[in-house]
Amino acid sequence: MELVYPPVIALAKTMFRVLDLKIEVDGAEHIPREGGAVLASNHVSYLDFIFCGLAAQPAKRLVRFMAKKAVFDHRISGPLMRGMRHIPVDRDAGAASFREATTALKDGEVVGVFPEATISESFTVKELKSGAVRLARTGKVPLIPMVVWGPHRLWTKGRPKELTKRHVPVLIKVGEAIEIPKGVSPDAISATLKERLSGLLDAAQQAYPDQPAGPDDRWWLPAHLGGTAPLPEAAAV
Repeated sequence: MELVYPPVIALAKTMFRVLDLKIEVDGAEHIPREGGAVLASNHVSYLDFIFCGLAAQPAKRLVRFMAKKAVFDHRISGPLMRGMRHIPVDRDAGAASFREATTALKDGEVVGVFPEATISESFTVKELKSGAVRLARTGKVPLIPMVVWGPHRLWTKGRPKELTKRHVPVLIKVGEAIEIPKGVSPDAISATLKERLSGLLDAAQQAYPDQPAGPDDRWWLPAHLGGTAPLPEAAAV
């Protein structure tokens, strides 16, 4: 029985209504209504998992996200993360996290992964780790690309929190599942995943209804769209 997850979702939706966030989900039909699946998302903010989880609501699915162990060790977030049965990732014991995620997939769960591993400060798709692909292959489940765009305006790396900011649009785009053929390396499929994520992110950025309020507000746009976010090479350094 899910005692923690549904109330947390209800609280999040209430906050979204209070802040009048303009949330739009496109492609939710690509998330299966039953059986295991890996959701692989871009990473632009500390709030991404909340919005990625929303995309699974039309399919009536609860997503078990893989997140760094430090979040589970925190006195406030830890009990919530464990109560929602998210999966801790200990970089010193990665095999255990992989096994737990694989078991969840084989039990028919949807597992959420951020294959960039850390927030992309350039607001473009970084080089991906191959874990999402390896999970989908081992669990014999669909690998579904998705992106979020907009939550970084509320809380992202290197910027002050603006969790009470109102009327911020958030776009969530879910793509078709990526085929994982036998004999193809995880790195090659990860390259395909990066290409799909980049295409979805480009579409979300082009469709985004807001523009910066002035020169000082251009920080949340990537450089190639006229923003002041660092170029990918600089962000990597």
